Parts: sequence; C-alpha cells; structure tokens
Amino acid sequence: RVAALPPGRRVGLAWAGNPRHADDARRSIPPALLAPLLAVPGVSFVSLQHGRAAPAPHLHDWTAGLHSFADTAALLQTLDLTISVDTAVAHLAGALGRPVWLLNRFDTDWRWLREGDRCPWYPTVRQFRQTSPGAWHSVIAAVAARLEADAGP
Repeated sequence: RVAALPPGRRVGLAWAGNPRHADDARRSIPPALLAPLLAVPGVSFVSLQHGRAAPAPHLHDWTAGLHSFADTAALLQTLDLTISVDTAVAHLAGALGRPVWLLNRFDTDWRWLREGDRCPWYPTVRQFRQTSPGAWHSVIAAVAARLEADAGP
C-alpha cells in the first residue's frame, strides 16, 4: 500500500492517545488543528491513530489492519517519518530508530525531559513543544514549516 502512494515523503501521524489515560486531554490534539500540517505539499500522510476518526479524507487509514505492535512496527519501517503526540506509537518508532517528530505538551512527561528538542533514550526523536498549556497551534505551525522546508528543492 505504501509503495502505491504518490511520489514524495510518507509520514505517519498519531494525534491522540488512549482516551482513558489520565493525561489524554493535555497530550491529544483536536483533529481540526491538524489542517495546516495536512496541507503541506508533497507529503502523503498515513494514519497511525487507532479508534479516532481521521481529520481529513485524504489521510490514508489502514489502521483496521494493525492488530499488534508488530503490525504497527512493520508499517513504521516503510515510512520516512512519524509525527506523533506522546503515545506508544512515538515510543515504538523511537525504539526502532525511525525518525520521529514528537508533538509535546507544555507540562511534558518526565521521559521527554523538561528542555531541549532531543531525547537521550531515542536519538532519532525531535521534539516540538508547546510554549504554554494548550498551545497546539504554534506546535503544528512549526512542524508544518519544518516539514515543508525539509521537502524543499
């Protein structure tokens, strides 16, 4: 399936965690806020999001076929980049040594440290942090700008 996508970057996207998690409301992003990211040209986005509706009709969603971490890992291996909030998907991609851009909340989990854009446990992770609680707009804008710049000529 991934090989059949149009030429360009192939980016996995997970915008929300387990809704039963105590910090889910602070770490998950309302899907409508992803529009600037999904509008970046030359990128095919693949949903890595289980159990939540896709925020755009052109987001490729094959999650119905992902039944285990092994299935998800296989998909991650075919992608150029994973963009995710603090979820198991981010940890799995980082553990596999795949490039990950973490959309991180202001009051981050201790595993991501309090400062900086790197992570000592996962060298391939780059963090984009909120500057204040709930400030997802600036995070999405920064990620969209970086993705567009990286895809340049």
